[in-house]
Amino acid sequence: MKKPLAVALAVALGTLAGCGEQAAPPAPEVTETKVAEPVKAERVNPFFAVSSLQYAYPAFDQIRDEDFAPALERGMAEQLTEVTTIADNAEPATFENTVVAIERSGRVLDRTSSVFFNLVGADTNDTRQAIQADMAPKLSAHGDAIALNDKLFARITSLYDKRAELGLDPESLRLLERYHTDFVRAGAKLDATQKEQLKAMNSELATLQTTFSQNVLREVNASAVVFDTAEELAGMSEAEIAAAGTAAKAAGKEGKFLIALQNTSGQPPLTNLSNRASRQRILEASLKRGSQGGEFDNREVLAKVIKIRAERAQLLGYPSHAAYTLEDATAATPEAVNAMLGRLAPAAVANARREAADMQKMVDNEKGGFKLAAWDWDFYANKVRQERYSFDEGQLRPYFELNNVLENGVFFAAKEVYGLTFKPRPDLPVYHPDARAWEVFDADGTSLALFVGDFYARPSKRGGAWMNAYVSQSDLLNEKPVVANHQNIPKPPDGQPTLMTFDEVTTMFHEFGHALHGMFSDVNYPRFSGTSVPRDFVEYPSQVNEMWATWPTVLANYAKHHETGEPIPQALLDKVIAAEQFNQGFASTEYLASSMLDQSLHQLTPEQVPTDVIAFEAEALKKAGLDYDLVPPRYRSTYFSHIIGGYSAGYYSYIWSEVLDADSVKWMQENGGLTRANGDHFRKTLLSRGGSADAMQLFRDFAGRDPDIKPLLERRGFDVK
Repeated sequence: MKKPLAVALAVALGTLAGCGEQAAPPAPEVTETKVAEPVKAERVNPFFAVSSLQYAYPAFDQIRDEDFAPALERGMAEQLTEVTTIADNAEPATFENTVVAIERSGRVLDRTSSVFFNLVGADTNDTRQAIQADMAPKLSAHGDAIALNDKLFARITSLYDKRAELGLDPESLRLLERYHTDFVRAGAKLDATQKEQLKAMNSELATLQTTFSQNVLREVNASAVVFDTAEELAGMSEAEIAAAGTAAKAAGKEGKFLIALQNTSGQPPLTNLSNRASRQRILEASLKRGSQGGEFDNREVLAKVIKIRAERAQLLGYPSHAAYTLEDATAATPEAVNAMLGRLAPAAVANARREAADMQKMVDNEKGGFKLAAWDWDFYANKVRQERYSFDEGQLRPYFELNNVLENGVFFAAKEVYGLTFKPRPDLPVYHPDARAWEVFDADGTSLALFVGDFYARPSKRGGAWMNAYVSQSDLLNEKPVVANHQNIPKPPDGQPTLMTFDEVTTMFHEFGHALHGMFSDVNYPRFSGTSVPRDFVEYPSQVNEMWATWPTVLANYAKHHETGEPIPQALLDKVIAAEQFNQGFASTEYLASSMLDQSLHQLTPEQVPTDVIAFEAEALKKAGLDYDLVPPRYRSTYFSHIIGGYSAGYYSYIWSEVLDADSVKWMQENGGLTRANGDHFRKTLLSRGGSADAMQLFRDFAGRDPDIKPLLERRGFDVK
């Protein structure tokens, strides 16, 4: 989570979804009650003071929806006053009275925005969405008021120009340089007319991005597929069918069965549904989202977002939004991203075609009498896996009960690698009954952080999985981390165990890798805390943490039958590991297709932005060699929430980071694997450093060399020379 001024600049830079900024009047002062009247204590907005709970953990039990708008308004007003005081200071600019002072500003805004925007993602409602829509342009204007403050930028520039003479330590020097870069990229060097143009663009983008995101969430709920009979869900487990019945009843459709959609194109039930027509209904409903007319249609909204981003990039001196975004990433240029994606795409599609041929053979051998379609892929991939490796996903799930995976898998690995221990904290309030809190202790027994886990899907929660920080570590502000992980695992009926797919298990390890990045942060300035690193670097540590999901001693510790406690059979375990490259053609192709769509849209000039984004999407995939009907993009453009938020022109980051990840996993394996020595080295050289040093230098500090792409190609089964 971005901190103090970075919250404001994030919007001006277009990196915080649904946020924008503007100066607002302070909240009214509370007046005294007349003596003659009964004295009634006024309720104080909980965001106006630091939470009294450990590590300033949010007092969710005290927070009401009506608190958010006044606190955001006051937070903006206070920060604007603080920044104006800094800018108008008659004393010559110093690092302390300018840069450090900026870092200390905006405490109310930071507290409020960290909770509000996290709850908008994890547990939204109509009131919160209305506040989000109202606040987006205000926050955008607030960010511009700071980023485009000429006096403030002049003070920063005066320090930047003589930075070599200031005697700053490396982290402080980097902070000064980053602020100068942030302000320039936010438009500080534009003239007065251009700044007004930029403000208007940022405000409109903030509103459009909020509209897009809210449309995605509303439509994913509205597009749930309803079936009349349980027979149409043949192949799903009894518990899954019962859950579909419960969901239908809750939606006012008693006696029917409801399959809720997840945010990706592919949907989990497709793996087991034996009814082909049911599979087709589900996938087609998923792929049509945002492009069928009606109140949730995102085609026009997306086109406007892409065009304004392109116009803004040109105003700031860049040929495209991608060029603007990538300048501040480790990739540096669109050409570098295009080259990598272009190198991988042919191999991925070739692998996918081979996989499809194997599945078509199975269809033909079964005398299915049809040509494989996209809605058949998951079902027949599972059957091929079963034939080739003698197991299917259904055999694994009894061994992956949620609490066991979390405590004896994720937490166990963290203890073995880093020495961490975890204590449940039921005394801490949570924002939803499904969320839980733990206190995290370091190897020496000292308290390190607080961790919140929120793993179940619900209509009020956006799709996917993510990590966020409610409080980010900072020595300057004397703050310790409060971080949270979120997933969208279907919740079983009451009394039933939560049995996870292997993908959900891997995701849990992945997201906890982000959490470790936040909890291990050991920096002075909040600007560099935790995951405040380039977008194409942030996924790297989390992907490294996935390696422990299949590490033999970790897997053996958590993969136990939920009823008998028997460990997963070694033969089955061996098959799981042997099958790790299975279906990688599909997985790589669907991911690369979305990455190419992201780049294709954001490398356009304003004049090139299409009015028909669906037609453009088809042409872009064809041009990239990724127009393979059997493998739709992981996200189509009209429900591609990543590129509306922080991953615009950055969705390639997962595979860019995977180059570093695969190379680091190989390093770990070559140096003893699951050892405290490896964990402590990774923590010291990389996880604890946040954004306080150049990202690629952090990798070199860890690995002792530049990254090598070969381990990634081997992992994915690519035949790339």
